[in-house]
Amino acid sequence: MKGKHPKRKRDKYNPYTIYEKDGQYFLSFKDGQAIYRTIGISRELYETFDSFELEDIRYLNVLSRHIEHSEVWENTLNVRALERPENLEDVVLRRIQTEELHKAIGRLPEKQKRRLIQYYFEELTHAEIAACEGCSVRAVEYSIHGAIQNLRKFFEKN
Repeated sequence: MKGKHPKRKRDKYNPYTIYEKDGQYFLSFKDGQAIYRTIGISRELYETFDSFELEDIRYLNVLSRHIEHSEVWENTLNVRALERPENLEDVVLRRIQTEELHKAIGRLPEKQKRRLIQYYFEELTHAEIAACEGCSVRAVEYSIHGAIQNLRKFFEKN
């Protein structure tokens, strides 16, 4: 190939080469029969292919710099996992905390317990709870706030 080609790292999978010679732009490639072909192209097409090459090289640089190229083993997959598997201690601790929360909710007055469960576990709004119980939205808000305060007191003692 004779002519001026943009200087940059070559992508071995790039099927074409672009270059400029005497103010004209060319595209070289191997066709389906493995015959080397060269065609003249416009400056706009040359610049488009040039930008494609730059984008491909940018992507390859990201791959080589930021993505680990090591063998995949079970322990490396666990490290890379979005949700890491819980160890036994974490599972037990979570279950103990859940039991303590349910015990604390069980000690709440019936109205606070019912409204707290509807709001946090059944995901009803204050207005929906108020409509179901035939009371004001403010009464529901006050009741849920009181339940949270009682739960805080319970956990501060324990």
